[in-house]
Amino acid sequence: MAFRRTVTRISLTAVIAAVGAATLVSPATAAPLWPGGPEIPGVGSSDQVLPVVPEPQIQRLAPANFSDPSITPNGEVVGVAQPIAIRFNEAIADRGAAEAAIRVTTSPSVDGHFYWINDTQVRWLPNEFYPAHTQVTVEAGGSRADFSTGDSVITTADDATKTITVTRNGEVVRTMPTSFGKPGHETPNGTYIVGERVREMYMDSSTYGVPVDSPEGYRTYVEYATRISYSGIFVHAAPWSVDSQGYENVSHGCLNVSTEDGKWFFENSQKGDPVVVTGTAGGTLSGSDGLGDWNR
Repeated sequence: MAFRRTVTRISLTAVIAAVGAATLVSPATAAPLWPGGPEIPGVGSSDQVLPVVPEPQIQRLAPANFSDPSITPNGEVVGVAQPIAIRFNEAIADRGAAEAAIRVTTSPSVDGHFYWINDTQVRWLPNEFYPAHTQVTVEAGGSRADFSTGDSVITTADDATKTITVTRNGEVVRTMPTSFGKPGHETPNGTYIVGERVREMYMDSSTYGVPVDSPEGYRTYVEYATRISYSGIFVHAAPWSVDSQGYENVSHGCLNVSTEDGKWFFENSQKGDPVVVTGTAGGTLSGSDGLGDWNR
């Protein structure tokens, strides 16, 4: 082994000496150490062009034509369908100028668009659901909001099968038999957004103009109610309709599920999660519902 190491050192020394001698004798014609190999910037050709690294594009904000607005959500973890709401203190005459003074930054990058609710509120929505765990920053005048999305929890309720399917980050985590709105009270199709969650409540038909003592009236105690529209549609526990769930539609528009499933949905959904309803005879949820933004 000692002999081999000595030979290696001698051979390497000889190579270095030979290269050095060649360089001293004829620097203009010396053979490269790696014929045909990589070029070294600054060595050899004087007209070598180095790659240009583009500067990152930063949106230049126009001067704000509004006082500092309120922005929601802020400081929250929300679902992947959550809109951004910017509420102004004054009516906005030039909507384009206002949009130019607002910056929405996301990581990873997400494309989206503005839409106006009225002259004092504009919203921003991604063109597709956010990826899970997206970081979002909103700047408008002197106001700023930061929030993030949680897991991608997407619920689909299909009237063809009368089944609710919940996926988390693309994996099915729960299926639930359900009952949609009965004839005359059909649940609208479309993409809903989870809003508030109410552990216990009374559902009262008089709140939308139907007297409690009329044939279609009711005042019913409900548990595990998860709102998905401002027009009064919830996913909620309905133990009285368990025999119909998965088979026929008997509700007044809500998605009825068992108490066990209602509790699970209540505990595993969050503000901003999408609920996609398909296959009903109920038309489409209005985009102006307040939680129907995706149907605009």
